[in-house]
Amino acid sequence: MYTASENRYDTMPYNRLGKSGLRLSAVSLGLWHNFGDTGRYDTMRQTCLAAFDHGVTHFDLANNYGPPEGAAERNFGRILREELAPYRDELVISTKAGYWMWPGPYGDWGSRKYLLASLDQSLQRLGLEYVDIFYHHRMDPNTPLEETMGALATAVQSGKALYVGLSNYDGPTLERAAAILEELRVPFVINQNRYSIFDRTIERNGLKETAARLGKGIIAFSPLAQGLLSNRYLEGIPADSRIRTDGRFLKDSALTEKRLEQIRRLNDLAAQRGQTLAQMALAWVLRDGIVTSVLPGASKPEQILDNLQAVRNTSFTDEELSLIDRISLD
Repeated sequence: MYTASENRYDTMPYNRLGKSGLRLSAVSLGLWHNFGDTGRYDTMRQTCLAAFDHGVTHFDLANNYGPPEGAAERNFGRILREELAPYRDELVISTKAGYWMWPGPYGDWGSRKYLLASLDQSLQRLGLEYVDIFYHHRMDPNTPLEETMGALATAVQSGKALYVGLSNYDGPTLERAAAILEELRVPFVINQNRYSIFDRTIERNGLKETAARLGKGIIAFSPLAQGLLSNRYLEGIPADSRIRTDGRFLKDSALTEKRLEQIRRLNDLAAQRGQTLAQMALAWVLRDGIVTSVLPGASKPEQILDNLQAVRNTSFTDEELSLIDRISLD
């Protein structure tokens, strides 16, 4: 049986989610790409245990993570059962519902029927009585927001979730949802959105400003832009890269000569700061204290351990920030 490191809390910062009492490790572990049935279970296990041994307490899932859908929850459930069960109260485990999961009209989007049925299925796959955070995974233009938020309220009231979150919402919809949840007295604490040096959407759609004003946390997924903000593509596309082995989310068309030049220039700046490009990219997301945690994926323990070094230096000079903008927004 696994025994966690006695020093696991020595170096990781834990940031408060907005005005709530919950704190997250500054680096979390996302189980999006690499925890499906196409992966090696032992590598998944080693990655999770290495993360926890170094202070990562938050493990982020969704009903549709795999492949196939549900596989990541099943595999992480096995890791929980076989290795991490004694540490359950030290972990924050989150899952989501909002994308397609099963055939017919009740397995997608944001209806009360779908969300609550999906949560029950997720708990069964994970082998848990509750998750710490349950998210609605994306805005649903065809379901009343009151219905979707009411389903999140029921998840908390039934004891199946401690907190709720919203993912892939924009600023105006977040504000409306937050007002409904506040009226329902639901502990809404977190927004999960894509955010990186190469993707500033939450700065443009009001999400970042609104979350800060309302006192809600943000966790950023794809902070490494699907691996582009790492040393993986400095010299082109490796044969074993995600572009070559799994083209679902990152296409080779994304790696233009202009993008390669941006990556090389950012890598040079990172080296001047004494960081890898990935470490600087994660530090940039955490730089102003508005983002509570970054959510990189990792396919092996070495990657998560490299990412953890980002928390050592999240300060940037005005000149560095201006240079990053000039490079990435050009």
